[in-house]
Amino acid sequence: MRFKFLHLHLHGLIRSKNLELGKDADTGGQTQYVLELVKSLANTAEVDEVDLVTRLINDPRVDNDYSQEEEFVEPGVRILRFPFGPAKYLRKELLWPYLDHLAENLMLYYKKNKKPHFIHAHYADAGYVGAKLSKSLNVPLIFTGHSLGREKQRKLLDTGLTINQIEKLYFISKRIEAEEKVLKSADIVVTSTIQESVYQYSQYSSFSPNKAKVIPPGVDHNKFHCINSTTETAEIDNMMKPFLKDSTKPPLLTISRAVRRKNIPSLIEAYGKSEKLKRKTNLILILGCRDSTSKLEPQQKDVFHNIFEMIDKYNLYGKVAYPKKHLPSQIPALYRWAASRGGVFVNPALTEPFGLTLLEASSCGLPIISTNDGGPKEIHSKCENGLLVDVTDINKLKVVLEKGVFNKKWKLWSRNGIEGVNRHFSWNTHVRNYLSILTEEFLSSNNYSSSDIKQSCLKGSSSLIKPH
Repeated sequence: MRFKFLHLHLHGLIRSKNLELGKDADTGGQTQYVLELVKSLANTAEVDEVDLVTRLINDPRVDNDYSQEEEFVEPGVRILRFPFGPAKYLRKELLWPYLDHLAENLMLYYKKNKKPHFIHAHYADAGYVGAKLSKSLNVPLIFTGHSLGREKQRKLLDTGLTINQIEKLYFISKRIEAEEKVLKSADIVVTSTIQESVYQYSQYSSFSPNKAKVIPPGVDHNKFHCINSTTETAEIDNMMKPFLKDSTKPPLLTISRAVRRKNIPSLIEAYGKSEKLKRKTNLILILGCRDSTSKLEPQQKDVFHNIFEMIDKYNLYGKVAYPKKHLPSQIPALYRWAASRGGVFVNPALTEPFGLTLLEASSCGLPIISTNDGGPKEIHSKCENGLLVDVTDINKLKVVLEKGVFNKKWKLWSRNGIEGVNRHFSWNTHVRNYLSILTEEFLSSNNYSSSDIKQSCLKGSSSLIKPH
C-alpha cells in the first residue's frame, strides 16, 4: 500500500523554490520544514502522493507565484492553493474568521477527489481546519504546533506586555482555543523534543501524552556542510563590506525573522555593553529580506526601530552588519564564512520550540550560543557544541558571548556539532521515524494483524528511502 498525504500550511508564503524566508513574521523555519518534509516524503517507497494546501493570494505586494491554484513541486508533490478571506495577503492572526470557509471547500474537494490516508496540520490555524476535515473525511489527523499560544503568552508576559496588549496583537485566546480543540481531535502530535511535550503541550487540558511522538527535524547535508569555497567566502565578504571596518574578526552570527520572540535587540544590547566583544568581534544580523523598513508590518517595523536604536545607543557602526538582501543559497555560505573566521552562531530567542538554524550552523562546523529553552537544550545535549544561556538576563548573555567566542574548546565544539548533527538529525532519519509511526497508526486503525504488518514489510522496500 502506498499512502497519500495532505499537509496543511495556511499562513505565510510558501512555494516550491526560492522561499522568501524572513520576508515577514509568518515566513520562517516552519515554511522551510514543511516544504522539506513533503519533498522527502514523496521520495520514499511508501508514499504515492502529497498535497500541500495553502492560501491563494492575489496581491501586488507579493509575487504572482502565490496566486497559482496548483504548483508542481516534484514528482508526487503539488501545492494546492485555495482562496479564503480577502484576496490580499494577511498575517496569520487575521485569518481566523475565514478558516471555516476553507474547511468547507476542502471537504467538498476531497469528497470529489481521492482522499488522503493522513492529514498533517501545521500550526494552530491549520489544526483548526484539519480537525474539521479529519472528522468529515474520517481520516487520521497529525498535528505539529511548531509554537504554542500558551507558551508564547507566558514569555510575552515575562517581557512586560499585558494580557490586553497580547490579545490585541496576537488574538492569543482564539489561538489557544483552537489548539485545545485540535489537541483533543488529533491522533498523533508530532513534537521536536521531549521538553516540548513535557513542559509546553502539557499546559493544555486536551493534551494526551500518549499521543505525543518526538521526531526531531532533519538537515539537508548536501547544503549544510563544512566544506568552504573561496568563491562563496568572497561573496559573503562583499555582502559585509558596506557595514564592517574589519570583516576578518570573528563574527557573532544570528539568522532569524525580525519578530519580538527572536529577541534581537537584547543580543545587540549585550554586545554593546561588552568592550571586549566590540573590540575583537563583529555582530552579523541576517533578518530576512526587506526593501524599506517603512513597508514592513508593524511588529517588524517596531523590531527594526529597536535594533537601530540600540546600534545608535552603543555607537556600533563599523561593527554590526544588517544586510537588506540575501539569497537562500547564501545561508549555508554564511554559516561556513562565520566558522572560517572562528565565530559562533547565536540564537537569543525568548522561546524556541526547536531551532533548525542551530542544526544548520552546527552541520557547517559553527559552534552555538543559544537560549536555554526548548529544542536548544536537546540539541546541545546530543551535540555538546557550545553554550546555553538565560537570554532574559542581558549581563549573563554578555558574559556567555564573551566566553563562547574566545573559548579554547572552539575546535572541539566545531567537530562535535558536525558529528552530532550527522548522527542524530538527518532528513533520512526524520522521515524514517515519521513513516514508521504513521504506518503503525494506519495499520492498527484498519485492524491489520501483526502478521499482516510483517508481510507488508517483507513485500515492501527494505529502506524507506527510494534508491536514487
